Amino acid sequence: MQASADVLARTRPLYDRVRRVVPPAEWELFADDVDAILRLKRERNAVILAHNYQTPEIFHGVADIVGDSLALAREATKVDADIIVLAGVYFMAETAKLLNPAKTVLIPDTGAGCSLADSITPADVRLMREAHPGVPVVAYVNTSAAVKAECDICCTSGNAKAIVEGLGVPKVIMLPDQYLARNIAAETTVEIIAWAGQCEVHERFTADDVRELREAYPGVTVLVHPECPPEVVAEADFAGSTAAMANYVGDRRPPRVVLLTECSMSDNVAVHYPDIDFVRPCNLCPHMKRITLANIRQALEQNRHVVTIDPALAERAKNSVERMLAL
Repeated sequence: MQASADVLARTRPLYDRVRRVVPPAEWELFADDVDAILRLKRERNAVILAHNYQTPEIFHGVADIVGDSLALAREATKVDADIIVLAGVYFMAETAKLLNPAKTVLIPDTGAGCSLADSITPADVRLMREAHPGVPVVAYVNTSAAVKAECDICCTSGNAKAIVEGLGVPKVIMLPDQYLARNIAAETTVEIIAWAGQCEVHERFTADDVRELREAYPGVTVLVHPECPPEVVAEADFAGSTAAMANYVGDRRPPRVVLLTECSMSDNVAVHYPDIDFVRPCNLCPHMKRITLANIRQALEQNRHVVTIDPALAERAKNSVERMLAL
């Protein structure tokens, strides 16, 4: 339904931020939900944490804190609100709850999962420990709380190398992303034993994709996420977390750039840099796209869906996250 003139006027400053990536006709459909969410946040003392892969109307329109998994984990410890709405996937909402056990954490859609988190179970971790006695286990944050509880420390794509080397051991188990593990192994002398998981978004990029982009767009700067296969990383100009990619664009200001990661990332970064040409051969994350303005509004109106974690594993999982944040 098209928003009223009053609602469009109230939300106009927000639309001005995203007008380059959100057509006016779409904003007219979004504005009612945006306006209602801003009101509900005030009434319920709520904040919205949004991952970099959220769509621009969420990321720039209603979110209070935005960033990659590491930034959201860090900022979740500083939130001064009664309610946290996690605009991202379920493991991120669990992490927010682990770090804020006394707060209400809501996930707008419980089906917002993750192929990496689904690729490993707590029993798998225990079997890895049995096969490699005494070797510490590093869990990527893209894992369930139950898996985090079986591990020694967490990491993100932004701090994985520092975590692996910071343990001061010759060998680690790193799970569940085999490509992140292989890419980190190429940068360190620490031996890494990897699990066989992969991200359904990043595994689809190929080295041929990069070469074809360079041919089609001479001089383009190619940035890739380290969840991509190593041969893709080898063809790129830079590999890093979503935060690192955004910082690269801001610091280097390449005239033309491509971000080989989830689709919304380019839109969200492009908002800040109208002078840069963003080439967009991205892959869509079906899980991230389950989060919408409509279900964020419903989450705040109906207090759904409340994230709970089994107390028997919550403390152990929290310890793994806090060890990461302490390094």
